[in-house]
Amino acid sequence: FITWDISPVLFHVGNISIRWYGVLFALSFILGYFILKKMFEKEQVPVGYLDKLSLYVFLGLLIGLRLGHCLFYEPSYYLARPWEIILPFQFPNGFFDFASWKFTGFQGLASHGGAIGLLFSIYLYQRATRLPYLWVLDRLVIIVAMGGLFIRLGNLMNSEIYGHVTSLPWGFIFVRAGEVLPKHPTQLYEGISYFLLSLGLLYYYYKKSGKPKEGVIFGTFLSVLFLLRFIIEFFKENQVEFEQNMTLNMGQILSIPFIIIGIVILVFAFSGKLKSQQLDLKKLKPLKENSKKK
Repeated sequence: FITWDISPVLFHVGNISIRWYGVLFALSFILGYFILKKMFEKEQVPVGYLDKLSLYVFLGLLIGLRLGHCLFYEPSYYLARPWEIILPFQFPNGFFDFASWKFTGFQGLASHGGAIGLLFSIYLYQRATRLPYLWVLDRLVIIVAMGGLFIRLGNLMNSEIYGHVTSLPWGFIFVRAGEVLPKHPTQLYEGISYFLLSLGLLYYYYKKSGKPKEGVIFGTFLSVLFLLRFIIEFFKENQVEFEQNMTLNMGQILSIPFIIIGIVILVFAFSGKLKSQQLDLKKLKPLKENSKKK
């Protein structure tokens, strides 16, 4: 077995702890930006539109991830402490005792909430730029799937979201979580699966010379990624107490609608019934002057 006793903290800056999770989260955005930049350049979309997209994606994902965890998994706790939803601090001696504030980061993010936040933020982005909704999603979800690898590696460094006891030789004993028996490293199961999905979608994108059938990549992403999530959840320990008596846990229940939506999009895309807009650079809303200079 593998004894896992890695500190979740990479280094300290004063009283603030810089954790592996946050660094990996940031790296996923940086790598994703450069991959999308290549796509935008390939299809002659000005890079300023990508800069704007990055802001929408960052805010949509962060808000969705956070609200998803707070409302789906621990609603009673966070509705009683709503300030902890938006502030990455704990206040052991009260809010106004600033010296006692403890930086914790946002401990608790849910991928299903992130998906909802992403879809809504891209809707707002489409209205602001007139870039076609599905055109954006077909390219964006490739790097979102790749980002799933970084997020799950962050969970591994935090010794969290692992699986049931296993006798397999790659079982991890998560020492910092107080475990003494080897558990399924479901963080790696998910991360590697998402990364392979991302490579497959990227291959399809370039195989079609940058003009894949609209909606196919997005539909495949939804159906395959959340099907993988649904299956891997069988190997995971429950995240919250109320899941103990449930046939399917919360992660599986929330995955089902995304799987169905993905399949429906694929059926419509391959049947030619998917009504969508083709990319037309002449119809885009002009960027502000400072964005054009970039």
